[in-house]
Amino acid sequence: MAAASSAPGPSSPRRVVVTGLGLVTPLGLGTAANWEALLQGRSGIGTITRFDVRQYATRFAGEVKGFDPLQFIERKEVRKMDRFIQYALAAAELAVQDAAIPPDLLASHRCGVYVGSGIGGIGSIEETHKVLLEKGPGRVSPFFLIQTIINEASGQISIRYRARGPNSATATACATSSHSIGDSFRIIGRGDADIMLSGGAEAPITPLSLAGFSNMKALSERNAEPERASRPFDAQRDGFVMAEGAGILVLEELGTALRRNARIYAEVVGYGMSGDAYHATAPAPDGDGAARVMKAALDDAGVPPSQVTYINAHGTSTPFNDKVETLAIKRVFGDHAYRIGVNSTKSMTGHLLGATGAVEAAYTALCLKHQIMPPTINYQNPDPECDLDYVPNAPRAAEVIYGLTNSFGFGGTNGSLLLKRYDG
Repeated sequence: MAAASSAPGPSSPRRVVVTGLGLVTPLGLGTAANWEALLQGRSGIGTITRFDVRQYATRFAGEVKGFDPLQFIERKEVRKMDRFIQYALAAAELAVQDAAIPPDLLASHRCGVYVGSGIGGIGSIEETHKVLLEKGPGRVSPFFLIQTIINEASGQISIRYRARGPNSATATACATSSHSIGDSFRIIGRGDADIMLSGGAEAPITPLSLAGFSNMKALSERNAEPERASRPFDAQRDGFVMAEGAGILVLEELGTALRRNARIYAEVVGYGMSGDAYHATAPAPDGDGAARVMKAALDDAGVPPSQVTYINAHGTSTPFNDKVETLAIKRVFGDHAYRIGVNSTKSMTGHLLGATGAVEAAYTALCLKHQIMPPTINYQNPDPECDLDYVPNAPRAAEVIYGLTNSFGFGGTNGSLLLKRYDG
């Protein structure tokens, strides 16, 4: 096996492709399980099983089911890691296996890791604070800090594979892993690495997180039918559904991928960032930040709006977000907006916060690979202010050359990625 390519000169083109997907979500573990669930329109939402939720206004979430960390991590290491790190390592392993990367390419200064989280180890923080109060400071675990720090997900992945290239993490709320992937795209593009394992991980289903989001009135309270609670763009949407998991993508310089005959899901061609500068939690009501970030991704790729026929929307199922995102799409795409399939896979997964951008980028890559748009489920009541084609309730075969995926976070931070079908 030839060694990874050396850094090119500044004028050399650096195309970036997706060669591996690692998914740990409420729909299942691995690409096949997730894609099957998406095409079946199956919800991963259910009543929370980890703690007593009877006192909460919202009693359901998107839990990862059947996850055994010992399938991915040695027993002695598991206790040193918060659940979000465990999910990250599992998703990384699934991505590396999916990409079939030779060990010598991983264990290189040309392979890097960029994995973020919106909240990090909040479960370990809650549990350790209880120990501190009840048993005193001497009983606090010496592993507490490395359980909770956001960059430990990237660090542990790097250690596992001896990946000695760029190693970083970001924490930009719900835009986290879109920024991780976009920044990794830039890292490879400028020649600082040939392979990046990038994405995000989140494990927010804890008593404190649930109480906080619930008391903000951000969550759906459709407790009688949780599988129908996430209903993006539907007139009866009443809030988002919190979820957990991880998404890791293997991004690879095209020449490196071709030399090893890698399977290519899609090409990353554009990345945009913007800030609303408006409110701590709400998007700018005129859709300015959302519109600018989509336009930035298109401009970065040099692709006219008319070439985009699929958008994996942020689509959180909150009354305000879905209306504003719809408005922003119409601002960017004009009349063409009505010819775009705009779905929200959060209708099935719920909202994985800092992991959601990577999971949805993976779904976008799968859409481009298979030429099938997953549906937006639970779409039953049209909203006059949300009047686009949301691919309601059933998947759709369609020719898709360019797919855009959006992530908008608290604090007004936004990220968009533009992916292209890879045709050689």
